Formats: sequence, structure tokens, C-alpha cells
Amino acid sequence: MPTTAAVPLRALVVEDEWPARNYLVELLESSGLAEVVGAVGSIDEARQALGSDLPGVRVDVAFVDVQLVGAKSGETGLTVVRSMAGEEGAPMFVLATAYDQHALEAFELGVVDYLLKPFSEERVVQCLKRLGPRRSRMSASAIAPPRIVARRKRSLVFLEPQEIWAFEAADRLTFVHTLHGTFDIDLSLAAVESSFGRAFVRVHRNWLVNGTHIKEFERDGHETKLFVGSGVADAGRGVHVPVARERAGAIREMLLMNATGLRRP
Repeated sequence: MPTTAAVPLRALVVEDEWPARNYLVELLESSGLAEVVGAVGSIDEARQALGSDLPGVRVDVAFVDVQLVGAKSGETGLTVVRSMAGEEGAPMFVLATAYDQHALEAFELGVVDYLLKPFSEERVVQCLKRLGPRRSRMSASAIAPPRIVARRKRSLVFLEPQEIWAFEAADRLTFVHTLHGTFDIDLSLAAVESSFGRAFVRVHRNWLVNGTHIKEFERDGHETKLFVGSGVADAGRGVHVPVARERAGAIREMLLMNATGLRRP
């Protein structure tokens, strides 16, 4: 079984079916990457475990089942995530469910991973390995917001996240596209994604984009593209970004969810 010298993630499991709950707890504990500090079966118990009435228990990540038996009308496991999304000190959230139809809303709420039932040891370990560096980045960001260091010939260029349009992986290199130009960086896209979380959206295996700079969404036959930059494609400066076919629908919904002016069916 994998082990790590790093401090294990402190995990809370929110799952109302005890066989699934016990199995997930077993997988988390046996990975050597997590310590389960609580396993509960209801939304109220989850709120209590994550609330200020238990100040001695710090939760790094909560694994939350979507469909919880006994929840009030209209409530699901996502209710817990919605109530804490964006709050300072909120844990990372991983959805654990037998269905994938909640992926879009989970993406919008900043859920960091999505485990489909039945759980597997390999998938749980993969998830925990992804969360460990993210926890470190979150702790560091509480001290000072990270900046990107890029290269321009013999110079180093320091960029604020809000200045960046997109990151691109090409020819074994990673490039950062900005109003100031395009520069190369030493980080992989996975490392950038881990560092900045929700600030940048994965739209293609080779592209991460800053959602606040998306100006156009274009579909041409089976191809989908974004224009990301300081203005619309005809008049502004920016970069055209391909969107993976399997991500196009979710990206479109994400953009429309935060906008008004279009009549929708």
C-alpha cells in the first residue's frame, strides 16, 4: 500500500449507506495518505462536523455523497458544499456518488474531484495524491497570493493571475498568454491547475483559461473555440483556444450561468 512522509489529509466522509461509508473509510485509511476524523450519514451531522462547534477538528477534505436518504426536501449532499463554497477555511470537497449528472454544478462550486461508485483503491489513491499538493498550495496562499514567474529571453517576468489570459502546453513546453505577450514557464499545466484552483478552467488537455477573460464562445460544426483576451476577436487582443468536444457543453453552461441577455429554452 502507498505511504507518505507528509502529514496525512484529515478527511470527513459524508455517506448514508454504511457499507459504502465503511468501505470508503477503509480505502482512505489504508492508503496512508489520509486520516479519517469523522464518518457521518446526514447533512446535519456534516454541518456539525464542519462547523465552529467542533473547533478542535480541522477537516482538509470532505468526501460527500450526493444522494443522502432522509435529507429535507430539495436538499442533497451538494447543499453542504453550497453552504461553504468560497468561505475562508472551507475544506476541499470531493463528491462521491453513483451518478455523474451533478458534474457541472460541482465544477461551478469548486469541487476538486468526483468519485464514482463503486469506489476503487486505485482511484481513491489517485484522488488523494492530487489533493495533497493542493492543500499545500491553499496553506501558502493564505500567506501571500501566488504569482507566475515567466521567462523573456534573459529576464524573469512576474505576472499577477488576473493579468493572465490562458496557459498552453505545446511541444513539451508550457506558455502563458497575457496582454503583455506570450512567455514560457517551467510549470506543467497540472501544476498550474493545482496552484490556482478555480481561477483557471481546463477546457482542453493542452489549455487552461482564465474564465474572466473569455470573450467569445464559437461553435463551427463539430469544433468549438473560445476567444480569450482583452476584447472580442475582431477588435481586441487575445488568443483563440480550442475546446475539447466532451467539455464544450459544460463550458457553455458555465458561461451562461454567470451571464444574462440570452433567451434560453
